[in-house]
Parts: sequence; C-alpha cells; structure tokens
Amino acid sequence: MTVADLLNGMPFADHMGMEVTEAADGYAVAELPMTEELSSVPGRAIAHGGVTYALADTAAGAAVISLHHKPTPTVDMRMDYLAPATTDLRAEAEVVRDGASVASAEVRIEDVDGTHVADARGTFKTGGGADGGAWGVTPGDDSLVE
Repeated sequence: MTVADLLNGMPFADHMGMEVTEAADGYAVAELPMTEELSSVPGRAIAHGGVTYALADTAAGAAVISLHHKPTPTVDMRMDYLAPATTDLRAEAEVVRDGASVASAEVRIEDVDGTHVADARGTFKTGGGADGGAWGVTPGDDSLVE
C-alpha cells in the first residue's frame, strides 16, 4: 500500500473529496475540488477555513508519512490565510525537518487559477508508541475499527 493509497482510504478524505496525488521522499501533493458543501457562505463558493486547513494537514501528513511509513499524528498546525479559496485547491507539502520524535512540514495552498490561498507549517509526532508508530498501532489494525 502506498502512502497516497493509505491517505486516500481515510473516510474523512473521501468525505471531503480530497485526493493525495503524490507522496514520496518527504514531498506530497493533495487536491480538493471546491463544492457547494465546502462553502462558508450560503449561495457562494468560498471555502470554509477548515477546508483549507484539512487539505494542508493531509498534504503535510502525507509528506511526513512518506519518510516514516507509519502513522505520524499532527501535534500542531499554523495557518496563514492569504486569499479566499473559491475554486479547486492544490496543496504542496515538503518536510523541512525530520527528527526522531517530531518532523516539520511546510505547505503552500493555491487554487487552480494559481492564486496563493494559504501557507501552513505543521509539526508531526514521528517517534514513540513502539512498532506501530506514535499512535502505538499500525494502519488497518483492528483496534482502530469499531
């Protein structure tokens, strides 16, 4: 299973319509089509800030997981919203620090017209939890399923 397959299999990503299109060597790309359901303004296509945040978090997580090949939960994420997101979105993430216990990734989010919508920087837990990664479980582990 590739990192993209793992993240694209998340029920949340599926619900949002997100797709990780690339994830390798500390770099990832995730895309999200803008839909009416993601808007924060009735009758208009302006993405809720949480939509942009979720896309950034998913892309950054994919970049970190591509180096560790195990779950790496988000510790912190900082967002700078620069312009309203009104069309399909694309996030590019790159790991800028990869340590034994935490990693940091930077994310740039643009819309399909090339408008720079937001920047993000996330910190992810990379160590602890024994063999299953920071959560102590591996993806697909039955303890994650009710």
